Amino acid sequence: MRKKLLLSIALAGIVSVVSACGTPEDGSESGSETSQAPASESGAPEAAPEIADADLEGVPDVVALVNGTEILKADFESVYTAQYETSVMQSQMSGEAVDQDELKTQTIEGMISTELLVQEASERGIEASEEATTAALDELVAANSLGSAEEFYTALAEQGMDEATVNDQLATQVQVEQLIQEEAGDSAPSEEELTTAYDEAVAQQEEQNAQSGEETEVPPFEEARPALEEQLQTQKESAAAESLLSSLREDADVTINL
Repeated sequence: MRKKLLLSIALAGIVSVVSACGTPEDGSESGSETSQAPASESGAPEAAPEIADADLEGVPDVVALVNGTEILKADFESVYTAQYETSVMQSQMSGEAVDQDELKTQTIEGMISTELLVQEASERGIEASEEATTAALDELVAANSLGSAEEFYTALAEQGMDEATVNDQLATQVQVEQLIQEEAGDSAPSEEELTTAYDEAVAQQEEQNAQSGEETEVPPFEEARPALEEQLQTQKESAAAESLLSSLREDADVTINL
């Protein structure tokens, strides 16, 4: 099963945790970053700048209203904190500070988008089956190199998310994905689309080789085919989701109190 389209929106709290679970236990990834830290005049590495806590001051009890449905403070804070932690990890690598005001706006907009899609799915009678939800859970477990669903639940419990909350969010994700698949229709790429994408990838790699002086080759077409199929299908479904969201937002009654 391919990766879920809206994981970062519908499962923002889960994403930050499972991303951390994917970090090597020996800390090799973070260790390589540390080894490149700038040195002070004395020759010792400079200490990493202190990271501010997530700023949750002044968040209203009802952060937004979406067609009469409330997005509550507790839900916003849970999602925002997860998004903030992910942004902090990225900022440590890029050296750019996290703009919390901008991140709050992005977070509530994402939650509004999710709510609109859930409302539309319900309008169409689309519901997440237990089988589909279990399959989504199994995919997350495998994608993050965890041994079982219990390990997944345990990791999230340590972040304050109980099993029922996790399952609710997974069901939301499945429901939204089914809506987008319905909206996109037959999104399987044609043979012509696949060969065009492959030719573009080859041309791009050749250009990069010319610039770098290296000789990296793109895998043969049949070997690259599964990745190309997933990429093109995801692009089509993403375009369908963007178009649907634009239409839903235009007709929606949305109030943001943040």
